[in-house]
Amino acid sequence: MNQANSSLLNINNAVQLPVNVHKFGGSSLANAECLLRVIQILKQEAQLDDVVVVSANGKTTDKLFAIINCQQSEQRQLLLTELQNQQQNLVCELLSTSAAATECQQIAKDITKLAETDFDDIYQRHDLLAHGEIWSMRLLSALINEQLCPCIGVDSRQVLHLDCDNDYQLVEHSSQQAFLTAKQAEKLTVITGYIATDSKNRTQTLGRNGSDYSATIVAKLIGAESVTLWTDVDGIYSADPRIISTARKLHRIENSVAAELGRLGNPVLHAKTLTPLQCQQIQLNVASSFLPEDNGTEIGVFGDIAKSELSVTHNNDLVKINTNKVSELYLRHVIARFEPIYQCPDKSCLVVSQQFSQLAIEYLQQHQLEFSYQQVSLVAVVGYQVASRSEIKARFKRVLRHEALDALVGSDNGHSLLAFLNESCNVELLNQVHSSITKNARNIGLVVAGLGNIGSKFLDMLPKQLTRISSLENVHLVGLATSKKALINNDGIDPSQALPSFADGSVDYDNQQLLGWLEQHPYDELVVVDITPSESFAQLYQSFFERGIHVISANKCAGSCEQSQYSQLLDVQKDTGSQWLVNTTVGAGLPVNYAINDLLQSGDNIHEIAGIFSGTLSWLFANFSGEQAFSDLVLNALEQGFTEPDPRDDLSGLDVQRKLLILARLAGFELELDNIEVENLVPPSLQRIDKNEFFTRITELDEYFANKLNEAKSQQQHLRYVARFAIDNNNLTAKVGLEILPADHAFVNLTACDNIFLLVSDWYQENPLIIRGPGAGRDVTAGGLHSDLVNLCQRLEHKKKEVVIKGIY
Repeated sequence: MNQANSSLLNINNAVQLPVNVHKFGGSSLANAECLLRVIQILKQEAQLDDVVVVSANGKTTDKLFAIINCQQSEQRQLLLTELQNQQQNLVCELLSTSAAATECQQIAKDITKLAETDFDDIYQRHDLLAHGEIWSMRLLSALINEQLCPCIGVDSRQVLHLDCDNDYQLVEHSSQQAFLTAKQAEKLTVITGYIATDSKNRTQTLGRNGSDYSATIVAKLIGAESVTLWTDVDGIYSADPRIISTARKLHRIENSVAAELGRLGNPVLHAKTLTPLQCQQIQLNVASSFLPEDNGTEIGVFGDIAKSELSVTHNNDLVKINTNKVSELYLRHVIARFEPIYQCPDKSCLVVSQQFSQLAIEYLQQHQLEFSYQQVSLVAVVGYQVASRSEIKARFKRVLRHEALDALVGSDNGHSLLAFLNESCNVELLNQVHSSITKNARNIGLVVAGLGNIGSKFLDMLPKQLTRISSLENVHLVGLATSKKALINNDGIDPSQALPSFADGSVDYDNQQLLGWLEQHPYDELVVVDITPSESFAQLYQSFFERGIHVISANKCAGSCEQSQYSQLLDVQKDTGSQWLVNTTVGAGLPVNYAINDLLQSGDNIHEIAGIFSGTLSWLFANFSGEQAFSDLVLNALEQGFTEPDPRDDLSGLDVQRKLLILARLAGFELELDNIEVENLVPPSLQRIDKNEFFTRITELDEYFANKLNEAKSQQQHLRYVARFAIDNNNLTAKVGLEILPADHAFVNLTACDNIFLLVSDWYQENPLIIRGPGAGRDVTAGGLHSDLVNLCQRLEHKKKEVVIKGIY
């Protein structure tokens, strides 16, 4: 699509933007609703000087073929009248009264002329078929002039010239000159697809779906930046989605692989579509006019991730022609004219599509060549250099071992494995091949935000995880970000070189730029791992969810925001099917979130959540015996890296307060941060002063904590900083603060830095469920994030996205 996203409403932009070509297929132009949708697409995606290539509206070409094939003149006239009414009704529904009257008169003249056609003359038949595109071009250009911007309509027979003495190849120089002469600056150009004229001034057609070919020809002639084929599906799939329910969209396809798909008869790609783009830096996109907001399929030059894609295609309309006495000259003519799918190495056979088979047979008969022929079908695996991938070839052979194979070969270009069958390829076989070959693989893009201690450790663990965990097989690191810089590479970032790559290639960004990059991601799924403490980054979560992006979060800000905002986040997440995993927001890698979720999913009800949730405060009070002042202990913890750079961030209790809020919400309760009473361990006199001044006055903490410790010792008990949430007869209490606990209490007997979580529920009352272990540290937190990533990828393995097909795929 037009990456500049320039609206036609802003036509006075002084910057000259690249020219793009937009092609609309018949289903995208089928009725008034579709045509008005096209106007909106052009408004959003096109600019003046772009070119729009059109097919015939709806099933018009099929109706014209029916008229040609009709043997009875009266029935033919009825079909012509029906076609005239259909075209005139569409015009009257869309255009202003005067414009509609003019066009209806022209349609009537066209129909009168068609009634006089000599249907035995191949070139007059071509003239008749051309009218579908002509009517479509005239209507859309008139509609654009009335509703959008200045526009001209061009009959491609006036500008696209074919050499009938050279296998009807495009005469590029004269075509380019004619087109540039016809095109007018500062106007959108609408041109017919499918048709051209030969050197004898006769109408020629480019074959069914030939409008795609027309679009790429035009793109080459004008040096366009991109071509977008707007169709009735939102891209090219790993198989025909009407037949294979597990078919998945191929977001990016390497040029040569797309050309092979077209050559083998993929219904979205015309066999010659990519030919004009060879050696050209022109991006080809396939998108749905019915879902223009969805990213389609890009075809171009990509890296290893795109090259790893595999697809399965089939064709039951093939003919194998066997002959042993064809000279090199005749063979070259046959290959040039009839485009065989396959040619035997010894040149004794050709496989051609049904549409060329009769012509090829007539050619051989005309030259008195001996031959035989038979019906065959094809099932093929297509992918970059797939013919040399032994494991794929082995899988393909295995699934076909019981089939009546005529041949199993690799294509000359290496991009397909071809199995020719003596019987039709049925739906069951196609499903078996697709399942075996693709393994229902989903490419998952991974973006890591936050490259500090935990982020660095997460990345350090990533290469080994990707190789040893099967559910991570198709996970690709594609983005890295800090608060100010980002590196996004859709071709993938080497995980083992992540930080050096970031240092070398990252650029400044803002949140809107980041959303723009991520919105255009070419993956089945995108996962953002948020290892930042940033509130502003957490505010992007709703935008992520709206775009179907999944989030794994160690960031507590989103989970502890205002209840109304939190509820809205959950609603958006649920509506879009996005996943939000937050195990490391509380307890680092400890599975407290999983335990709460499992209890609720199983029908239990939680009544109380309590524990020691801060590794820092756990360490401080486990080691606070009175042998050294509390302030010295804090400085010792700071030196060992147990506290935040400003220890008041830990001593304030805010972190524990947020964690308790997150757990209470996960347990199904609605409350605000302010509903949780918190004891700030920093006296008011030290709370708002500069950090450096705080360190000079830190001994002011000592008297208070010495007194609290003596109070505990007098009772032969211990100080601990505890979080408690409880619900009793709908009365909710929530508090975070210092408590004096007996020596045998579970919260007292902890290893320094450990966290402990106590859950009381319907099922765990007399003997509460307790989870304890290290609740902080970069290793366990990074491990918890990897646990969430594996969990998420396992969920996504079973996710299916409905394919919306508005016309014929």
